[in-house]
Amino acid sequence: MRASHLLPPLLALLMLQSPTALAQDDAQLQQRLADKLKLSDPALKPRKTVNVSPGSSGASAPAKGKAPAKAASKPAGPWDYAGDSSPQHWAELAPENRLCGLGTRQSPIDIRDTIKVDLEKIQFDYRASGFAVADTGHTIEVKVASGNTLQVMGRSFELKSFHFHRPSEERVMGRQYDMVMHLVHKDPDGNTAIVAVLIERGPDNKPQAAVQQVWNNLPLERSMPQTASDQLDPMQLLPNDRRYVTFMGSLTTPPCSENVLWIVLKQPVQLTSNQIGIFARLYPMNARPLQSASGRMIKESQ
Repeated sequence: MRASHLLPPLLALLMLQSPTALAQDDAQLQQRLADKLKLSDPALKPRKTVNVSPGSSGASAPAKGKAPAKAASKPAGPWDYAGDSSPQHWAELAPENRLCGLGTRQSPIDIRDTIKVDLEKIQFDYRASGFAVADTGHTIEVKVASGNTLQVMGRSFELKSFHFHRPSEERVMGRQYDMVMHLVHKDPDGNTAIVAVLIERGPDNKPQAAVQQVWNNLPLERSMPQTASDQLDPMQLLPNDRRYVTFMGSLTTPPCSENVLWIVLKQPVQLTSNQIGIFARLYPMNARPLQSASGRMIKESQ
């Protein structure tokens, strides 16, 4: 007799039984059917029986003395400046972000109680270079070609990129500026130095030339960095007066790594209302809140 001839009698037997009998004999019937048909289909393997009472839904209750299994935790999302991914939650989003909540040398800070001393001049060795502009989803970032360096405290750092925040993350004696530009440098050992250039609103008939070059090359899509056809001179991003304030801090975005040398230039640069407005349309607010100075040393050029 072929195996397929066994199906009608078995199905009829199943239909004639009451729901309670079906539940009690379920495992045995499935095992017999699997043995006779000699199939390995997992759907035909015996499953745990469930005590079903008339009118019940068939769902089993948790065993006594055992708590129901907890729902899986929501996967961490990308960081942002608002909502569940705002700065207050950065440390919770990923283990590598723990310093965002536990660090003792975090940035930005309100710059006050400085020690005025004769700080050495920073030796900027910037030159016209190729560049590319990207919209990262958090800011506008400009990557520059190699060969732009600065020297300070006996160390040489190479400019890798610069980006913008609105309003300024740093404050000076409580004052917050319209924007700030962070120029990110690395030395051969991987140490980071960031030069912060404060930005304020200036005359509308005097656009900042280097920043306008960046705006002219804004990418159409976040996933498509725009490589400029011209060159940009980073020296044009700096104010004429390059006296500065310096302290040790951290990255102001996850993972908030510390041991970052911060150099905040005291004189701001000026952008027109239109230039500030262009960035504001893309990023109305992308500044991390102030962090505790924690008694750190802050030195200022006289």
